[in-house]
Amino acid sequence: MKVGTDGVLLGAWANCENARNILDIGTGTGIIALMLAQRSRAKIDAIEVDKTAGIQARENVEKSPWTSRINIINQSFQNYTNITKSKFDLIVTNPPYFQNSLLAPNDKRAVARHNSNLELDDIINGTNKMLTDNGILSIILPYLEGAMFILKASEKELFCNRQTKVLPKPNHEPKRLLLEFTKKKKPLIEQEIIIELNKRHEYSEAYKNLTKDFYLAF
Repeated sequence: MKVGTDGVLLGAWANCENARNILDIGTGTGIIALMLAQRSRAKIDAIEVDKTAGIQARENVEKSPWTSRINIINQSFQNYTNITKSKFDLIVTNPPYFQNSLLAPNDKRAVARHNSNLELDDIINGTNKMLTDNGILSIILPYLEGAMFILKASEKELFCNRQTKVLPKPNHEPKRLLLEFTKKKKPLIEQEIIIELNKRHEYSEAYKNLTKDFYLAF
């Protein structure tokens, strides 16, 4: 199973405390769905358009203790949105065209960051249709795209009420935004988290505390 820093961050950060039904958009190999199953008692629909990734996600779920609560759905988010009548207390997504890890090697091709199968507008429109009145959308995006997403979402009356800036190292510019949206406007809670300290794999205490339940060791 490929595990990226972005997915781990979102899976550990998303607020699933009161969620009974969760939707994971673009689950990939299922890491976020599995993390949320570990953190909650919710039923989880995990959508993945890529057949190979969907097969791997299903295999990973079947080997987990939470197989009865996670449903892997191999279709596009747009098709799912058109046919489903389900409502969700939590919708999470690490959009596929931004799924390179925060700590990924520099030589990964830029083209791997783009996937025309899912647009940010699709996420906003689908969320508006399927989110419960008191539900939450949690998403991780590159910094600039995250700022743009906040504006786009507010135009559709999805309001950002929690934001965590993700810094790769101390004194670096933030590279990612962890964002939480609701249909009701609330005071914005702003935070930041540093991933590594001065050496590679020397993780900050904040990152270790957030993700410690999902790693065997640091």
